[in-house]
Amino acid sequence: MFEELGNKLDAVLGKFRERGILTEPMIRDGLREVRRVLLEADVNYKVTREFLERVQERALGERVVKSVSPGQQVVKIVHDELARLLGGERPGIAWAPKPPTVIMVVGLQGSGKTTTAAKLARRFAREGRTPLLAACDLQRPAAVEQLATLGEQIGVPVHAGTFGGDPVRTAEAALERARAEGHQALLIDTAGRLQIDEPLMAELGRLKQALAPREILLVADAMTGQEAVRIAQGFDEVLDISGVVLTKMDGDARGGAALSIRGVVGKPIKFVGVGETVDDLDAADPQRLAGRILQMGDVVGLVERAERAMDAEAQEKLQERMLRGRFTLEDFLVAMRQLQKMGPLEQLVKMIPGAKKALPTGNVDPKRMKHVEAIILSMTPDERRKPEILNGSRRARIAKGSGRPVSEVNRLIKQFNETQKFMKRMRGLMPKGMPGGMSPF
Repeated sequence: MFEELGNKLDAVLGKFRERGILTEPMIRDGLREVRRVLLEADVNYKVTREFLERVQERALGERVVKSVSPGQQVVKIVHDELARLLGGERPGIAWAPKPPTVIMVVGLQGSGKTTTAAKLARRFAREGRTPLLAACDLQRPAAVEQLATLGEQIGVPVHAGTFGGDPVRTAEAALERARAEGHQALLIDTAGRLQIDEPLMAELGRLKQALAPREILLVADAMTGQEAVRIAQGFDEVLDISGVVLTKMDGDARGGAALSIRGVVGKPIKFVGVGETVDDLDAADPQRLAGRILQMGDVVGLVERAERAMDAEAQEKLQERMLRGRFTLEDFLVAMRQLQKMGPLEQLVKMIPGAKKALPTGNVDPKRMKHVEAIILSMTPDERRKPEILNGSRRARIAKGSGRPVSEVNRLIKQFNETQKFMKRMRGLMPKGMPGGMSPF
């Protein structure tokens, strides 16, 4: 997310950080470079101009120019103004005082609308709210089946309409069901088109009138750049949307749509899709998004991913075994699988402040973890628990069983042994009374 934009901005702002003194010409020259980067990222011209005017006004202030660390001050100003550009405050869902809260999910075909409806339902369910999905896209073949499949996958009921039927009647029946069954949220998956047209908007207008939704969320494809901004304008003019969900932010999106929508349309980005699974939906916190753009990391986002992906009971058992010095290759496999659930390693590293430069992942083979998993699974339970018994013949058998060279098996065992030594040192440093500190085991 924002990889290309972040790299270019980091290179420009790095010149500010390197200077002990900043003059007005230096600041103006640097901001011209920032302007070029933003326009290349397909940020709206007017939004770019207004953004740089605010940054320049603050950056040329006497306190900044004469600051002990003027370069860092300018970077902070850019961060603050990026957050402001993205909306300033973290937008949330406007929950109805009396449930259910009706949320219409709208957008063009191919934007990821149906999948996003399921992702939102998954998110609400994790928060302890009881969602109901309504399949009201009755024009696209298999749309109802797609939502039904996703609903079954995440354990959320789906009220399904009939292909070619009346979406308004289906939505009204879904609302009655949501009230009767005590659902707190009703998510309406609506029909889309290849482009904005009168029949689509007329249908969405009837749905809005019948349901009086608290939220109308537009799902827009970030890959389309400024086209996504124009689509948002079109939907907003007719429906007065309450917010935007940008999808495919994990792809090659240049970031222009994300930075332009709030300034052009005046409606916040509420969520961003960062992957294909039902858990790959992040809240669009402006401060955190600005931090990601400027490669400052996103620790809060990393913690949220860990909470979503990791089994709390399994984590507690792993931690206890680590502290007691009983960490085995079986535990290593469990930990690795939980890490995989959090997302690609490249994404996770970018969320740790400073780790992207310290731990470059450009050459990391995404299949590496699968290879490690194959090696461990090719061991017997006894070998996983007691890797010290892995002699040459056993290692050769494991290499053959996993389809990996013996050198990889040796490297894994060496890394595991080093990890064990590190844990023993950490255990020795723990005070008495702490778990594992002076363990009798």
